[in-house]
Amino acid sequence: MTGLVDAHFHIWLQADLPWLLGPMQPRIFGPYEPIRRDYPVEEYLADCRPEGVTGAVYVQANWAPARALDEVRFVAESAHRAAFPIAVVAYADMLSEDIRPQLDALAAEPSVRGVRMQLHWHENPLYRFAQVPDLARHPILQRNVARLADYGWSFDLQVFAGQMEGAAELARACPEVTFVLQHAGMLEDLTPEGIASWRTGMKRLADCPNIVSKLSGLGTFLRRNDPAHVAFVARETLALFGAERCLFGSNFPIEKLWTSYAALVAAHRAGVPAADHDRVFNGTARRVYRLGK
Repeated sequence: MTGLVDAHFHIWLQADLPWLLGPMQPRIFGPYEPIRRDYPVEEYLADCRPEGVTGAVYVQANWAPARALDEVRFVAESAHRAAFPIAVVAYADMLSEDIRPQLDALAAEPSVRGVRMQLHWHENPLYRFAQVPDLARHPILQRNVARLADYGWSFDLQVFAGQMEGAAELARACPEVTFVLQHAGMLEDLTPEGIASWRTGMKRLADCPNIVSKLSGLGTFLRRNDPAHVAFVARETLALFGAERCLFGSNFPIEKLWTSYAALVAAHRAGVPAADHDRVFNGTARRVYRLGK
């Protein structure tokens, strides 16, 4: 393997993230006191470099929407200071009447490779981000996501199982855009019925050739790094998407709440067949996010 690419990480300054300030607010990943602080690029590199990480993709971390470009600049400057190659998935309001001014502004930063606007909605308010469950079907959002093709950018797609039918409709409506499914579809219901619903939705998404799946955030609902769970999700996802459409992401520092970077990578390496390692841990991310060799 020529090096590990982390396709999903965050760095931040506490002052720029309102959810880290003031009273503790309930979050999807549970109590977060240990990461309620700055997480600079230097600490991230100390975490990841011993595992052979040679490149990474920063995914937007919910700065104030009006500061999306500031977030990209901060991350790009941090990576430049550390001499560490990255790509950036930025935020844009995909419900804007015309998304092009936002995308044009982001395009001034050469590290931008895609956009994420989180669409996940759940009956449990602790798991809810979007205001309504069916944003993927919104005609304005579909039109704006389709415009990403003009920039050569991907869309990081974050949905639960019950939203996957609409997400597949979005992918079919934008055939020239590559979609990166976050956290392998966010399996949160581990009952037989919940797993069956997730599996059905994942099959629907895998049938769209322009969707790839990110093996990341698998400890979110367990609040621990569980190698057996990682292996289960990896096995199911690889069977549907194939290794050429799967990629690894650490979701650090969120997963740092319950595990080390080394233990997280070890669980994923054990859960993915050795024959698929080069694609899952390197090749797919480099291709999708256009990272240098």
